[in-house]
Amino acid sequence: MGFIWALIVGGIIGWLAGLIAGRDMPGGVIGNIIAGFIGAWLGSLLFGQWGPEMGGFYIVPALIGSIILVFVVSFVMRKMRSGRTAS
Repeated sequence: MGFIWALIVGGIIGWLAGLIAGRDMPGGVIGNIIAGFIGAWLGSLLFGQWGPEMGGFYIVPALIGSIILVFVVSFVMRKMRSGRTAS
């Protein structure tokens, strides 16, 4: 049951990061879950483990890390799209 809870919390964190950043994560729900997991990892590396914890995620660092990830992914996707049309 813990794994399912982690998937739900990861998806919510990824979804919130997309809302705050004003950009969509590609891949829909699966993309949000992946963004939540990678963002939690990135956030804990950059900011440590602090704040409220839910489903194995420290919410504040995970959310900040996910927002950073959403910005990076949207930047890369935009560059890939613009490079494809210029050829």
